[in-house]
Amino acid sequence: MKEQDICEVSCMESEKAITLQLQLGTSSHLLAVAKLFKALSDETRLKIAYALTLEEELCVHDVAYIVGATTATASHHLRHLKSLGLAKYRKEGKLVYYSLDDEHVKQLIHIAFAHQEEVAGRE
Repeated sequence: MKEQDICEVSCMESEKAITLQLQLGTSSHLLAVAKLFKALSDETRLKIAYALTLEEELCVHDVAYIVGATTATASHHLRHLKSLGLAKYRKEGKLVYYSLDDEHVKQLIHIAFAHQEEVAGRE
Protein backbone atom coordinates (compact mmCIF):
# COMPACT_ATOMS: atom_id res chain seq x y z
CA MET A 1 0.00 0.00 0.00
CA LYS A 2 1.34 3.42 -0.94
CA GLU A 3 1.20 6.27 1.55
CA GLN A 4 -0.86 8.45 -0.81
CA ASP A 5 -3.53 5.71 -0.91
CA ILE A 6 -4.55 6.07 2.73
CA CYS A 7 -6.00 8.83 4.91
CA GLU A 8 -3.48 10.74 6.98
CA VAL A 9 -5.95 11.33 9.82
CA SER A 10 -8.50 9.12 11.52
CA CYS A 11 -12.11 9.89 10.64
CA MET A 12 -13.80 6.58 11.48
CA GLU A 13 -16.62 8.22 13.42
CA SER A 14 -18.09 10.07 10.47
CA GLU A 15 -21.88 9.95 10.26
CA LYS A 16 -21.65 8.62 6.71
CA ALA A 17 -19.51 5.63 7.76
CA ILE A 18 -21.75 4.78 10.71
CA THR A 19 -24.91 4.94 8.58
CA LEU A 20 -23.42 2.79 5.84
CA GLN A 21 -22.08 0.22 8.30
CA LEU A 22 -25.57 -0.16 9.77
CA GLN A 23 -27.16 -0.46 6.32
CA LEU A 24 -24.65 -3.06 5.14
CA GLY A 25 -24.77 -5.00 8.37
CA THR A 26 -28.52 -5.53 8.14
CA SER A 27 -28.73 -6.31 4.42
CA SER A 28 -30.07 -9.82 3.96
CA HIS A 29 -29.13 -9.70 0.28
CA LEU A 30 -25.37 -9.33 0.76
CA LEU A 31 -24.70 -13.04 1.17
CA ALA A 32 -26.87 -13.94 -1.82
CA VAL A 33 -25.16 -11.36 -4.03
CA ALA A 34 -21.74 -12.56 -2.85
CA LYS A 35 -22.72 -16.12 -3.83
CA LEU A 36 -23.84 -14.87 -7.24
CA PHE A 37 -20.48 -13.21 -7.90
CA LYS A 38 -18.65 -16.24 -6.52
CA ALA A 39 -20.53 -18.45 -8.99
CA LEU A 40 -19.61 -16.17 -11.87
CA SER A 41 -15.97 -15.98 -10.74
CA ASP A 42 -15.52 -19.54 -12.02
CA GLU A 43 -14.29 -19.27 -15.63
CA THR A 44 -16.37 -22.22 -16.88
CA ARG A 45 -19.58 -20.92 -15.31
CA LEU A 46 -18.89 -17.45 -16.68
CA LYS A 47 -18.37 -18.91 -20.17
CA ILE A 48 -21.67 -20.75 -19.84
CA ALA A 49 -23.51 -17.66 -18.64
CA TYR A 50 -21.98 -15.52 -21.37
CA ALA A 51 -22.89 -18.10 -24.03
CA LEU A 52 -26.46 -17.98 -22.70
CA THR A 53 -26.50 -14.21 -23.26
CA LEU A 54 -25.62 -14.82 -26.91
CA GLU A 55 -28.13 -17.64 -27.43
CA GLU A 56 -31.54 -17.70 -25.77
CA GLU A 57 -31.16 -21.32 -24.68
CA LEU A 58 -28.74 -24.20 -25.15
CA CYS A 59 -28.95 -27.92 -24.50
CA VAL A 60 -26.52 -29.44 -22.03
CA HIS A 61 -24.56 -31.16 -24.82
CA ASP A 62 -24.07 -27.88 -26.68
CA VAL A 63 -22.91 -26.18 -23.48
CA ALA A 64 -20.41 -28.99 -22.88
CA TYR A 65 -19.02 -28.61 -26.40
CA ILE A 66 -18.86 -24.80 -26.16
CA VAL A 67 -16.88 -24.78 -22.89
CA GLY A 68 -14.79 -27.84 -23.72
CA ALA A 69 -16.09 -29.98 -20.88
CA THR A 70 -17.83 -33.30 -20.41
CA THR A 71 -21.60 -33.39 -20.30
CA ALA A 72 -21.40 -34.27 -16.59
CA THR A 73 -19.20 -31.24 -15.86
CA ALA A 74 -21.42 -28.92 -17.87
CA SER A 75 -24.49 -30.30 -16.07
CA HIS A 76 -22.84 -29.71 -12.71
CA HIS A 77 -22.10 -26.07 -13.56
CA LEU A 78 -25.57 -25.52 -15.01
CA ARG A 79 -27.20 -26.96 -11.88
CA HIS A 80 -25.07 -24.62 -9.76
CA LEU A 81 -26.18 -21.61 -11.81
CA LYS A 82 -29.78 -22.81 -11.47
CA SER A 83 -29.49 -23.26 -7.70
CA LEU A 84 -28.44 -19.61 -7.39
CA GLY A 85 -31.33 -18.39 -9.53
CA LEU A 86 -29.12 -17.43 -12.47
CA ALA A 87 -30.38 -20.07 -14.88
CA LYS A 88 -33.51 -22.09 -15.51
CA TYR A 89 -34.20 -25.17 -17.58
CA ARG A 90 -36.89 -26.93 -19.52
CA LYS A 91 -37.03 -30.54 -20.57
CA GLU A 92 -38.08 -31.57 -24.06
CA GLY A 93 -38.21 -35.34 -24.34
CA LYS A 94 -34.77 -36.56 -23.34
CA LEU A 95 -33.10 -33.19 -23.91
CA VAL A 96 -32.59 -30.49 -21.28
CA TYR A 97 -32.34 -26.86 -22.38
CA TYR A 98 -30.95 -24.11 -20.16
CA SER A 99 -31.42 -20.37 -20.39
CA LEU A 100 -30.63 -17.44 -18.13
CA ASP A 101 -33.29 -16.81 -15.52
CA ASP A 102 -34.13 -13.24 -16.49
CA GLU A 103 -33.00 -10.02 -18.13
CA HIS A 104 -31.15 -8.87 -14.98
CA VAL A 105 -28.69 -11.73 -15.27
CA LYS A 106 -28.07 -10.91 -18.93
CA GLN A 107 -27.53 -7.25 -18.09
CA LEU A 108 -25.12 -8.10 -15.28
CA ILE A 109 -22.97 -10.20 -17.60
CA HIS A 110 -23.09 -7.67 -20.44
CA ILE A 111 -22.12 -4.84 -18.08
CA ALA A 112 -19.18 -6.86 -16.74
CA PHE A 113 -17.90 -7.53 -20.27
CA ALA A 114 -18.44 -3.90 -21.33
CA HIS A 115 -16.53 -2.73 -18.27
CA GLN A 116 -13.64 -5.08 -19.05
CA GLU A 117 -13.46 -3.82 -22.65
CA GLU A 118 -13.39 -0.25 -21.32
CA VAL A 119 -10.58 -1.07 -18.87
CA ALA A 120 -8.61 -2.88 -21.59
CA GLY A 121 -9.00 0.18 -23.82
CA ARG A 122 -7.33 2.36 -21.19
CA GLU A 123 -4.21 0.20 -21.05
